[in-house]
Amino acid sequence: MSNDEPFINTLRHDTAHVLAMAVQELFPDTQVTIGPVIENGFYYDFDRKEPFTEKDLGTIEKKMKEIVNRDEKTSFKVMSREDAIKLFSDKGENYKVEIIKDLPESEELKVYYHGDWFDLCKGPHLESTGKIGKAFKLTKVAGAYWRGDSNNPMLQRIYGTAWESQEELDNHLNILKEAEKRDHRKLGRELDLFHFQEEAQGSVFWHNNGWTLFRTLIDYMRQRQEEAGYEEINTPDIMDKSLWVKSGHLEKFGDNMFTTEPREDRVYALKPMNCPGGVQVYKQGLKSYRDLPLRVAEFGKVHRYEPSGALHGLMRVRAFTQDDAHIFCTEDQITEESKKVCDLVLSIYKDFGFENVSIKFSDRPEKRVGNDDVWDKSEAALREAMEATGLKYSLNPGEGAFYGPKLEFILKDAIGREWQCGTLQVDLNLPERLDATYVGEDGLKHNPVMLHRALFGSLERFIGILIEHYAGNLPIWLSPVQAVVAPITSDINEYAESVFSSLKNNGIRVEKDLRNEKISYKIRENSLKKIPYQLILGKNEMEDNTVTLREFGNDKQEKIKFEKLNDFFQKKCMMPSHQ
Repeated sequence: MSNDEPFINTLRHDTAHVLAMAVQELFPDTQVTIGPVIENGFYYDFDRKEPFTEKDLGTIEKKMKEIVNRDEKTSFKVMSREDAIKLFSDKGENYKVEIIKDLPESEELKVYYHGDWFDLCKGPHLESTGKIGKAFKLTKVAGAYWRGDSNNPMLQRIYGTAWESQEELDNHLNILKEAEKRDHRKLGRELDLFHFQEEAQGSVFWHNNGWTLFRTLIDYMRQRQEEAGYEEINTPDIMDKSLWVKSGHLEKFGDNMFTTEPREDRVYALKPMNCPGGVQVYKQGLKSYRDLPLRVAEFGKVHRYEPSGALHGLMRVRAFTQDDAHIFCTEDQITEESKKVCDLVLSIYKDFGFENVSIKFSDRPEKRVGNDDVWDKSEAALREAMEATGLKYSLNPGEGAFYGPKLEFILKDAIGREWQCGTLQVDLNLPERLDATYVGEDGLKHNPVMLHRALFGSLERFIGILIEHYAGNLPIWLSPVQAVVAPITSDINEYAESVFSSLKNNGIRVEKDLRNEKISYKIRENSLKKIPYQLILGKNEMEDNTVTLREFGNDKQEKIKFEKLNDFFQKKCMMPSHQ
């Protein structure tokens, strides 16, 4: 195994081409569109009248292996715009013609051949189809609009995964199988946490259990932020378009924003980010260098347009809540404040069971605001801060925010998947654009540095990650229901009520199961809900003033005195403390 990222990406790119070859050999009337490499695999979009079935995937995969065995040689031609258009027009590939026509006149056009089959492509590719090997698998079919636009035709997207060895493929497929069991959408239904529906695409309908989990996360983060010296604010969801013009968001982010119809010659926008609102709060009253750093936090609801095909449960939504904070500081304070953020975020992730955290440094993107001098200064400051922390990080070129460089904190979950969550961004642009100032020691006005910081990132997405990481079996302090009281027979109900009331009055999230059902049925049903503790009460327990505790995932049972029950649960259910 080479473990060479460029090589594996090339292998997956070749496999995408072989997929397209196989489809057109089996279904000649099918048009091919685009087939990029994605994380762990590839996909290709096809225009075909008949829908692909699961049976078709097996047939296509078999044909792909035949093409690998044929070991078709790879070559390419550089073509003029006119020749390329004619080549694909003659083949009936209208989508390829459209792509070519939309490319800049100056762009070199390459057509890659695998035997007689060809595709418009920049390359590179392996020497022949035989070099791919057979460690690949087609995984699913999904719908996708041409160029992600719902006004365009709906295409069929075939996903696949490809690896250098069968062992790597098998490991990946096992992870996918485990991931399917942990799918937060399935567990969200089973545990009665949330649902989605067509009338509010990309927005979450939180049920009581899910909202309890959501509020618990807010309470936890609020506590951690108060300890770290943050003030909490709240800003409007809808603001006049002019603010977003001034901030630069409308220019750089406008396609992803929701705006209202003009009314009284004013257009409003649902906020896609919390930052401009935070600046408006900062600007109220004169600020001195003595007031800095000023740490301002907000649990702000933001709205961003995502194509319907890109929506994915809690992981990709149109409306979500960010645990945003904006730290207004001087340039001299960037290093210390950045270090504090890094310490805080790593401590928080540890509380949720994420010990394996990596950090990426993302510098200036192609689409950005501000001049290069400001970017040079911002990147240098953040790099200096990272060096001061002593933490290891890798480079992620061109992936910074449009207003400044950023750090990305990436979690590794129980089955080895990586999730980008928290960010820290240095911004020397927005305070100037929005006229945020402070009076320095020299008596003159200066623009503060603005550090943008989100630790959960999106609360919705973080909840999705937690559900999948723990397979729904959340730590007891996070669990929406921490205990259920289950009497064996109805004549124990009065004692069950007293146990229930005692726990509830002491802040434990407890339910009671007084259904006229066998205790074995109750235990099984409550186990499916992954409730951490079941309190089983029978005649012996009532006479002894005890409770039999049954812990989820543990076959052992223990008896505990009623008077000790509250202390037991207070310790078990306690939110992690750092005071």
